Amino acid sequence: MSKLINHDDIAKILYTEEQIKERIAALGAELRKDYADVEGEIVLICILKGAVMFFADLARAMDLNLQMEFMGISSYGNEQRTSGIVRITKDIDTSIMGKHVIIAEDIMDSGLTLSHLMKLLASREPASVKICCLLDKPSRRETDIAPDYCGFTIPNEFVVGYGLDYNGFLRNLPYVGVLKPSVYRIEE
Repeated sequence: MSKLINHDDIAKILYTEEQIKERIAALGAELRKDYADVEGEIVLICILKGAVMFFADLARAMDLNLQMEFMGISSYGNEQRTSGIVRITKDIDTSIMGKHVIIAEDIMDSGLTLSHLMKLLASREPASVKICCLLDKPSRRETDIAPDYCGFTIPNEFVVGYGLDYNGFLRNLPYVGVLKPSVYRIEE
């Protein structure tokens, strides 16, 4: 059995539950304004599993008539760094042809996964595709891609909570915190 991970394994809280709520409300208002007059359908795509909490709160904050879809993409496996090999584990269930797509992602770091995803979705001929991420870690970027909408820009630290995990755990923390290096270095 592996060691249980808990709040004591958090070195510091980067963003509190209240700060996250306030920022998502602002993102929702910005998206609502930007998409209020677009012609055609809007599809908000949740990138599983990490973006699920952000996606749900963002969809409510947008207050627009939209479809909600889910997509599973893997490039990490159980690693801390992306492998660069992107695999679709669950595809969306509807056509996006001619629709306005907004990708809800938990974190943008290397950009490799989202770069691959943008090419894949563009091949399906949507009217537009935009990226809305909760967290952006530009210091780790390996591709020429940036979010269209961003909650917070963060330093190059191992973050967990509010959907972000370590080995499948800590997603349910109501805040975004930095994991103590002693926790993840045990397995190196």
